Amino acid sequence: MAELGGQGGGVVADPRGVLRQGRAFLDFFWDIAKPEQEVRLAATENLLRHLKEGRKDDELKYTLKRLVEGLGATREAARPGFSLALAQVLQAFEEIPMCSVLEQIKEKHNLEKVKKKLVRNAAFGNFFGVVALFQSGRLIKDRKALLESIQLLQQLAHHQAHLRDLPRKTLIDIMSEVPEAVFEEVLFGILQSDLASAFTSPDNLHLLLVGIQKFPSVLKPKNLKKLFGSPTVVNEKNIPRLVELLQSAAKSEKKDKKLPSVVFDVLRVSLKEGAFELFWKEGVENGLLKEKSGPVSYMCYRLLGSALPLLSLDQLQMVLKGKVMQQYGEHVVTTQLPDRFKFAPEMEGYIDEFLNSCDDLERQLAVMIGFSTLTNQGYPVLSSSSRVVRHLQPVALQKYVDWLKDMFLRPDFDCCLDFSSNRQKQNQENVNIPQHKIARLRKWIIHRLANIIESPVKKEESLVMDISRFCFFHAFFETKKKTSQICEANVLPSDPLDEEAHSVAENYFFGLLQTLNTLTVLGDTAKAAALREKHIHGVTADGKLWIFLLVEYANKLLSSEHVKAVKPFTKGQRDAWERTLQSVKNLQKKENKSDSAKVIAFQQLLLLMAIHLFKDQSETMDILSDLLNCTEKAFSKEPKKKKTEPGWVEVMVEILLSLLAQPSLLVRRISKSVFVRICPNLTKRGLQLILDVLDPYQEQNEESAVVVMEESEKKIKSAQDTDEEGSEDSSDEGDTEEENDSEDEEKNEEVDDDFRTQLMNVLQAGNALGGDESDEELDDEAMMALDKNISALFAEQQKRIQAKKDEKDRMRKEKILRRDFKIKVLDLIEAFLTKQSENPLVFDVIEPLLRVIEQCMSSDSDKQEIDFLQKTANIFKNSLCRTKQYCKRVDALKEDLHAFVERLVKKACKHTDSSVALYYFSASLYLLKVLRGNTSDKSSTPATPLPEKQSNTIPQACQLLSTGCLDMERVTVIYQQALTQFLTKRNSALTSSMFHDLFRRFPIMCKPLVDTLVKSITAGARQHQQAQACLLLQKVLLLRELKLFVTEEEWEELIRESISQVTESLKMVGKCIVKADKEKVAKSLELLNILLKTVTEQKLRVKLTELDKVLVALNQPEGIGNSARLDSLYWNVMRWLNYTKPKKEKTANKPAQEAEPLKRKKKGFLPETKKRKNRKKGIEENGVAPVASEDGEPAAPEEQLLGTETPKQKKGLVPSSSKHKNRNRGVRENGVPVTGSGEEAVNGGDAVADKKKKKKNMNRKRKGDAGNEAEQVPAAKKTKGSVSQEIQQKQGKANQQKQGKAKKKRKEKKTPVPQE
Repeated sequence: MAELGGQGGGVVADPRGVLRQGRAFLDFFWDIAKPEQEVRLAATENLLRHLKEGRKDDELKYTLKRLVEGLGATREAARPGFSLALAQVLQAFEEIPMCSVLEQIKEKHNLEKVKKKLVRNAAFGNFFGVVALFQSGRLIKDRKALLESIQLLQQLAHHQAHLRDLPRKTLIDIMSEVPEAVFEEVLFGILQSDLASAFTSPDNLHLLLVGIQKFPSVLKPKNLKKLFGSPTVVNEKNIPRLVELLQSAAKSEKKDKKLPSVVFDVLRVSLKEGAFELFWKEGVENGLLKEKSGPVSYMCYRLLGSALPLLSLDQLQMVLKGKVMQQYGEHVVTTQLPDRFKFAPEMEGYIDEFLNSCDDLERQLAVMIGFSTLTNQGYPVLSSSSRVVRHLQPVALQKYVDWLKDMFLRPDFDCCLDFSSNRQKQNQENVNIPQHKIARLRKWIIHRLANIIESPVKKEESLVMDISRFCFFHAFFETKKKTSQICEANVLPSDPLDEEAHSVAENYFFGLLQTLNTLTVLGDTAKAAALREKHIHGVTADGKLWIFLLVEYANKLLSSEHVKAVKPFTKGQRDAWERTLQSVKNLQKKENKSDSAKVIAFQQLLLLMAIHLFKDQSETMDILSDLLNCTEKAFSKEPKKKKTEPGWVEVMVEILLSLLAQPSLLVRRISKSVFVRICPNLTKRGLQLILDVLDPYQEQNEESAVVVMEESEKKIKSAQDTDEEGSEDSSDEGDTEEENDSEDEEKNEEVDDDFRTQLMNVLQAGNALGGDESDEELDDEAMMALDKNISALFAEQQKRIQAKKDEKDRMRKEKILRRDFKIKVLDLIEAFLTKQSENPLVFDVIEPLLRVIEQCMSSDSDKQEIDFLQKTANIFKNSLCRTKQYCKRVDALKEDLHAFVERLVKKACKHTDSSVALYYFSASLYLLKVLRGNTSDKSSTPATPLPEKQSNTIPQACQLLSTGCLDMERVTVIYQQALTQFLTKRNSALTSSMFHDLFRRFPIMCKPLVDTLVKSITAGARQHQQAQACLLLQKVLLLRELKLFVTEEEWEELIRESISQVTESLKMVGKCIVKADKEKVAKSLELLNILLKTVTEQKLRVKLTELDKVLVALNQPEGIGNSARLDSLYWNVMRWLNYTKPKKEKTANKPAQEAEPLKRKKKGFLPETKKRKNRKKGIEENGVAPVASEDGEPAAPEEQLLGTETPKQKKGLVPSSSKHKNRNRGVRENGVPVTGSGEEAVNGGDAVADKKKKKKNMNRKRKGDAGNEAEQVPAAKKTKGSVSQEIQQKQGKANQQKQGKAKKKRKEKKTPVPQE
């Protein structure tokens, strides 16, 4: 911060007058120097407003002085703040001369006179002063100030240690704003030296380039030749120096990761001078790229991306085939590691920006083709899923697609800029093999075509169909002879597609088919807009399915003689194909009828299977034949002949289940959408087929298609592995092998015995070959034979061990596949519960889901199992129990549902896991909701008439009283038994939250079950159950709906009986040591609080005498104890009985509580200095005579007057309760009744005594020994080396102990007298 009294050019006439005006004006300058930008800007605005409103010259002069001083402030944030404020002031007050301000800046921050350590601040002061003048907008108009500012910047350019290149950049900014006439008359003369030395530094070169672009008539070739000897900047002579300067600029701005401005200006000037080709080839490709440094290479890539919008078509083609492109491609290929800097996203941004801003179709196409032909061994560097195509205009997009198709059919690597990385060059396996390059290029092209449909580019339906036909044709067909009837067969491939190419095209085609299935409707017609509003996908603007158009195209290809299928159809497969097409045509005729959802479902599935016939013919044929038969049954008008024969829905469900096992996402999605459409027709048998998959008890017999398929693959794989003896790099997972090694050794003891026997036999046979001679004398042939037999034996044993491991691994993978299949089947269950929540078949889903949850809770805890459990539980809770829609036709099922409720509740009671029991209980509540929400045909017991008051207060009272199809007597017995078990059984899986949920959702169940709750307050199995009974009763009483079901007399009797039961329960409370006892008392007191509040507010006639006595007795130390929570609950209850809590009962009881355990401790021999004195209160409690005070003296008599305290009492050493005693009080004192005639209330002392008592207690805690009287007296602080003081303290302690003994004897001689 600049000092206030500094010397400056602008002298304030009366500085003290300015300062006397107030602190607010001076605070502006402090805020301008703050580091927060918002504060600085606000202070600048407020300062300007103040100056404009005041219009005082002395304030304005003082402001200029302070702002000029602040330009050289030490803090970095303050300097730009003062500079901006000065610029705003100069802009607002144009009468201030610019030259005078500049002189003031120079004088204040004089670089020649300033001290050496302040040179940096002075340099910044001058620099920010010039910046302020420039930002004010007035510098350009004042030629003298402009000239002096430029000269000052030139002078500041020598202070590079402090300012770096800031003066040069500011000079360039000023020059770019100056008019041509001013530049020619004022600046050109003083800048000639800088312009002439343009090739000495990047900043001077940048200055020249800006001048050439801004003032072409001044810096024309003639003047340029005078300046540095050549009429142009970019020429062969200057190229080497330009390269050096550009390299220097790249390295200086490498941290900014942006293109230096001077480089871009060189590019522009080269284009202006017509020397771009020279600059690019000699300067960039043969100059900059040769250094092989990161910053320079990235600068070249950025220069390439930035140049795209400026270049013509010919220049674009030259650049896109040059060395910069090739080196960029090598960079992309070699920076695949995650920790390497990747330039590809930045380059894609340049391409995206160019395509978005360019309207020239040819240039758009040239850039797309240029980057698509930058290939690494045939595979383009540009990502095949790049989104830049979204900016292509429709005509350019169509031409690009045509070029891609032509390159697919006739790959032309002459037009490609192909390269290989160093590692690829070392690995000569696939280098320079044309077939390998063609395969890589075709793979990229087919993915690029498929991705164009997926990208958000504006496209026509004809283009989408064109790409889809192309991909389909080359996935499944080949051209035998050229024909103009089929566009795809009009051109023969220059290199025929092999099996791998067809397989790649097939995979990408099914991905394209998935995109078509979810594609929004294209086109601008009204019909297309209407379909988009309905969120219909996968159809054209005229409503036809995309997949249907492809099937029609496939049929056209099958009937053509010029093409042939890659996998030709057999006669049976061709018949199935024809039947499928006929069925689809028949279904299309029925689309407008009422059963349209069913029609669309069959049509979609038939078309999908027809397409899949080209992929996997044998497997698809079985499904397709079943589907065709199912379609005929579903739409035939003839009734089913046999009852045992499965219906079309059951067949369809089996087909969908088999399709769910397929790995294709498209198949699974279509299967689910088809299932949603046929849900209304689902039968009990069809649903059971789905539920059987989830049944955990049928898992062993379960064999899905995917498991069988995977099993066959694993067998082939294991056979291949066993052929390689001693191979440790098998396909099995290493972790599984390591885990199973120990298990195999333990479980295969018999096998090891067999192996040991075989090994002994081999060794004995080897010895026999040698006769009676020892092993050492065996000849070489015998040893070789023995080694061969032993190695064969070990190899065979290794194969057996590996086979067992493979079998275990196969079973584990089968389990994973089976679990994955079940997770997919859960999607069908969820769809059924969501779409058919009012279907009676929903009730059949409850128990299977509960069995799955129960089984998963007790099984393994791997991630897949947890996911399966979570998904099942979410479906059960959200799609079943919490759904607002439910079955409304249960009159015929009423008996079954009641039995179901009973079965669920009994299972919940019998279960040992409360988390599982919760799901069973929730299911029973769902059935209760269904039964209550239905109206029985046979009129049940009429609802109780509702009093007018209640009907007015609760509008939904009639609905609450309605029982629907509920058999209240039966349901009451069910839940009463459960509630009784919960409150009487010691280990019950039921919880209070379950019954609270029951009472909250079904208030009609409160009245029948409330008696059980009331009785369980005393009849509960343990304290915990009794506490839960109190808690549940409290929740029930708080339900306002309960009063709808009881009369006033019943309500009063319920309150009376509840109070009676709680009173009896509290009588049984002993000393609260156990946590369960405390919980019981707490819940009882909470319930009592509600009951007494109800009695008081509703003025019920309930006797509380017995309760009063029990509660008063409960307030003893052996009652609720010292629990703060219980104490708070207790006095909340006593408040309703007109009692108030004593103020300091806790403090008064503390000495007694401390003395109590000391009575028991009679053994042990301790020194006198270590013994704790047995202090007692000097007051009476509960009729007990007063005892001696804490210091050994007898309690002071009650008649002792104020002001006659003993010296110890004055010092605060005697407890306050022993100082002043009040006379006999009335029947009550502090809300506690006096039961005896001579009882005295607790806490009789006054406020002053209480304060001293608190202070004394705090001193005790701080000293660490509450019973040592001597520590109450302030002692001298112990210092190092002061032995005499320590001896005196010990002697003082001994004397005090003797006095304490004498006082104790006097206390024993005295007999306590009860106070009247």
